[in-house]
Parts: sequence; C-alpha cells; structure tokens
Amino acid sequence: MTNAGISIYDSLSEIATATEDKALKTVFSKIADDINSGLSISASMENFRFELGNLTIAMVNLGERTGNLDEALYALADMLEEIRANFIKFKKAMAYPRNVMIAMAVAFTILISYVVPEFKVIFEELRAELPLPTRILLTLEHLFNNYGPYVLASLITAFMLFKYAINNYIDIRYKWHQLLLKTYLIKNVIMYSTLSRFTLVFSELIRAGIPIADALDTSTDMIDNLPLKAKLQSVRIVVEKGGTLNKGLKDTKLFENMIIQMISAGEDSGTLDAMIKKVAEYYKMKFDLIIDGLTEAIEPIMLFFMAGMILLLALGIFLPMWDMGNAVQGRT
Repeated sequence: MTNAGISIYDSLSEIATATEDKALKTVFSKIADDINSGLSISASMENFRFELGNLTIAMVNLGERTGNLDEALYALADMLEEIRANFIKFKKAMAYPRNVMIAMAVAFTILISYVVPEFKVIFEELRAELPLPTRILLTLEHLFNNYGPYVLASLITAFMLFKYAINNYIDIRYKWHQLLLKTYLIKNVIMYSTLSRFTLVFSELIRAGIPIADALDTSTDMIDNLPLKAKLQSVRIVVEKGGTLNKGLKDTKLFENMIIQMISAGEDSGTLDAMIKKVAEYYKMKFDLIIDGLTEAIEPIMLFFMAGMILLLALGIFLPMWDMGNAVQGRT
C-alpha cells in the first residue's frame, strides 16, 4: 500500500479494519490515530514495542530517517517471512516423530488398561515369584487404573509450575536454556537457528545503514536462548571499546574460524554487509540441513522407545506363562 502511494494513515486504518486479530486491530488503530495527531509512525510504535518487536521499530525508524519507508518495510517483511519459514520448517520436521510418539503412548495406555488386567488375574492365581518385567507392568497397571487421574493431575501441575518458573525466574530459565544447549539434536537446532536469525537480521540492518552497535542490539534482542544471547551481547561491548567486529565474534567462540576470516576481510575491504549476508546464507544452509535430517536422526530414538515398550510387554506377560509351562512339564 505504501508502494502504491496510499498514505500511512489510510494504510494503517485499512489494516486495522481488515485484521481479525483483536490485539493487532487495537495496535494499528492507535498508531493510525497517533499519526493523524501529528506523531511519527516510529514514535507511536514505541508504545507497542512488546507487541511489534525491536526489529520492526528499528526498520521503520530507518525508513523514516532515509525517506525510504516502503523499502524498509519490504526488507522487514522479507526478514520476518524468513524467520517464520524456519519456524514452520522445524514444526513440519517434528510432526512425524510427535505423531508416532502419541500413537505409541495411546497404544501403551490401552494395553495397560485392558490387556494387562486380564493377565493379572492369572498371575495372582499362580502365587509364584514374578519376574521383574511382570512386576513393573503390574505396578504400572495398578497406578494407572487406581490413581490415573491423580497422576495426570500431578503431571499437569508439575508442567505448569515448571513453565511458570521458567517464565518468571530468569536464573531458572538460564539454567534450562543451558541444559537445552547440551541436549542431543536439540542443541544443534537451537544453535544454528539462532545464528541463522542473528546473521540474517544483522546483515539486513548493516546493509540498510544502521550503525554496527545498534544493529547488534536489535539482532541480539530477537534471540530467545539466554546463554547465546549473553555471548552475542558481549560483541557490542567489544565494538564500543574500539575493537573490531571479528574480534568480538571470535571471543564468543560460537563462530568457525572461516566465518571470522570472512568478516575480517569484509571489514578491511569495506564490504562488511556483503560478507555478513554470505554468512547468513551459510548458517541458513546449515539450519536447513539439520532440519532435513532431523526425522532420520530421531528415528533411532523412537525405535529404541518402541522396542523397549514391546520388550517390556512381551517379557512381562510371557515370562510367567513360560515358567508355568515349564512347571507343568516338570510335574509330568
């Protein structure tokens, strides 16, 4: 709409009218009213920094300063679409493993609820020493059928408390994020998605003419993982003290030596924006490769759990029956 020459006020009013999201309707209506009252769009957006995000406000501010608001909005749209595309790609990659795990949980629940109780009567009549797998099965059956609602309520309560603690206590959230960075598969997904997002936003901001320190601020503000965010925030301190960008990035120990050399070459030749863009493309490629291979990497874990469930059921049910058959043959 801006490219078409429609006024900012009319554009925002139309967006506010067309959107079905109540929060966005309120935000854009208020911004349109502020503009009509003489405020700039960036000044009005400052009141909605939580809803709109630092990146949006930085790009709009840049567009106003340069007089190219339409180009700034277009670049912003490209960045947000790229970030969303990565998120959707991750969700699609996790859909198959998630569905398989849900199916396994449902199947196990049905077996525990309806199959194991039938054998429980037989095992009680034997009055013999039961093997460990059978005792585990009978314990699970007892807990599930007698205390199922309480166990479920306890799990839900524990999850809600854990979520509350993570959202409200930064120390707990920091420790949780540290643990995620040490977890198999998850650590690579978090690492490369973070570096891909950071370099993508940073390259666009540098290309648009935003100072390096401000670009670093905006780029790191979009990072969710606290340990990674703290390391990348330290880069700004190095730059403000007069150090080079490549030294600050090297000190974080998050970037490969090849990447540091590329950024150093970009700083020396005055082509930093182009080099950062290439780095962003490199980390996007790494992230895409991890996501594409995520299902194959998770399959062994799923097979392990599936095999363990089947083995527990088979041994728990058939071992006592074999013992009973051997005892009958011995008497004969």
